Amino acid sequence: MKKHLIWYLISFLVLLLLFQLVNSNKVYQIQEKRIEKLNELRKTYKDSTASLFYENQDLRYFDLKHNDEALSYFEEFSDIDKPESFVMDKLLETNESKGNNPLVPYEGMEGVFKINKIKVLNHRWIIADFSDGTYWGELLIQYFVNQDRSVEFTVLDHLLYTRQ
Repeated sequence: MKKHLIWYLISFLVLLLLFQLVNSNKVYQIQEKRIEKLNELRKTYKDSTASLFYENQDLRYFDLKHNDEALSYFEEFSDIDKPESFVMDKLLETNESKGNNPLVPYEGMEGVFKINKIKVLNHRWIIADFSDGTYWGELLIQYFVNQDRSVEFTVLDHLLYTRQ
């Protein structure tokens, strides 16, 4: 009887080890597939990150913050810490007038035209978006900072999008 019990025990252990071997092999294969998928996903993310980096570099090309030659224009104004913010604030102050913004050459149809978004390109030019809530357009503005820290704006070109 003891002999049979030992054989049963050994058989049980062999079956248990065989089960563990097969099960661990399946788990290993599943983990390998998961690792492959994650590596492909990582490569995709790495490629998209690189493309976003280069796209961001292109977008920053026409930006006062990243244009050293344009920023050197503001060196004579030592009290202006952030030239881009200074110019944007001065342009947004034109929105405070009653009615349409004086820089927008159109009459508001559904309200009054006000400047919404501003992109300071360099030490001379700005692109701005304006809207009355329904209609919108864009302005190309030239600006000059005077010695008394006032800013003169001149609209170089403008367009109003039509609704379709």
